[in-house]
Amino acid sequence: MVGFFVAGRYFLEKYVIHSLDLLIQDEFEQVKSRLGPDITKLTPEQIQERLRESTAYESVLFYVEIRGADGSIVFSSHNLRGTPVPDAGSDRLYNAHIPGFDFEFRVAKFALGPMQVAIATSKAQIKTLMGGYLRIFVGLLAAMIVISGSTGYFLSRLALGPVRLIQQTANHISSDNLSERIPVSEVRDEISNLALLLNQMFDRLESSFKQIRRFTAEASHELKTPLSLIRLQAEKLLVEGGLSPSQEESVQVQLEEATRLNQIIEELLFLSRAEARAITLSVRKEDPRKFLQNFEQDARVLAEHRGVRFGERVTCVGWAYFDPKWIRQVLLNLLANALAVSPRGSEVKLVSETIDGIWRVAVEDEGPGVPPEQRERMFERFVRLGPQNAESTGGGSGLGLAISRSIVGLHKGVIRAVPAESGTGLRVVFEIPLTLTYAPARA
Repeated sequence: MVGFFVAGRYFLEKYVIHSLDLLIQDEFEQVKSRLGPDITKLTPEQIQERLRESTAYESVLFYVEIRGADGSIVFSSHNLRGTPVPDAGSDRLYNAHIPGFDFEFRVAKFALGPMQVAIATSKAQIKTLMGGYLRIFVGLLAAMIVISGSTGYFLSRLALGPVRLIQQTANHISSDNLSERIPVSEVRDEISNLALLLNQMFDRLESSFKQIRRFTAEASHELKTPLSLIRLQAEKLLVEGGLSPSQEESVQVQLEEATRLNQIIEELLFLSRAEARAITLSVRKEDPRKFLQNFEQDARVLAEHRGVRFGERVTCVGWAYFDPKWIRQVLLNLLANALAVSPRGSEVKLVSETIDGIWRVAVEDEGPGVPPEQRERMFERFVRLGPQNAESTGGGSGLGLAISRSIVGLHKGVIRAVPAESGTGLRVVFEIPLTLTYAPARA
């Protein structure tokens, strides 16, 4: 584009200068006709007399100077103000700066008998024309950039629309909604083939997840019977007596571990049923403020047992639809995790509010906190973070937050972990809509 502008400017300037040369040539012919054929017989006074009136009339455009055979100035138009026109030697057409003038001149020399005629005209109009050309070019260039950019953006949006749709749908699909698929257009091209390929991959993933969930549910169910038998046999040994103190201690450990394993199995069964949407919620209209007041009594007892203060700030207004049993389970899970990492004498705080049709509940501790890269993983199964945010092998089963996420998901809500407002510790927040349209799943 710039190259075309430079070439156009060059040729335009050449054309305008050529037009000036033609005007100067025409002016010379008029000077020649006014002097007549007897120019060799004319005195300087006669030349002055014949040219004074015409050059005065044309002084706006032309500057005329006539020199004799000896090089002396015979005639000079009054607009030159007595300043001689510079000579360029053998050049007949040239550009020159005449002293006393702020602009450049185009000069042409002509032979008229023994005399030499120099006619000059200003090039200021050429400078003005070139400036206008530059302004027009800049305006057109800006307009072309805007038009080209807008057109390119529109075409790219149009052309890449299917790709963005694939990207958005693929990002939205997770283990919770593997049945969702990418829309495939009827036009068979590379984009539709890519969508088909991704859908086939999601089909395989969905099948694999279903097999894993079915195995987890079936294995958990099958393990319950032998665990019950182990527990019964261990309790029978304790009841019958006859065991040494070390043997009784071993049986007690077996019972504790059997109880813990049975709890894990129950939690895995719950997660499997929740992911299969086979959990029936007893949703009813509740007052969140009253619900949290009842929970506060148990929370204070648990906190005092751990040497931790419990604070509550509830600003809920109105009613909410939820299952009290399961939401209570979520709160207990979050409170247990917060108490586990809170140093003695610190505070665990519960904050609840209703805003924009959402019931928001947050449990905040003053523990060591969790790095950003771990805050999403902490809601996965069997992920347990120790006091230094490293994965721990002790403590709970690592399923509490996964269960909490499933329960909140059944309530059409979300749960996340963010830094505590105090700057230290962790804040776990869940949000559920105040009005919940829920279709119970088959148990």
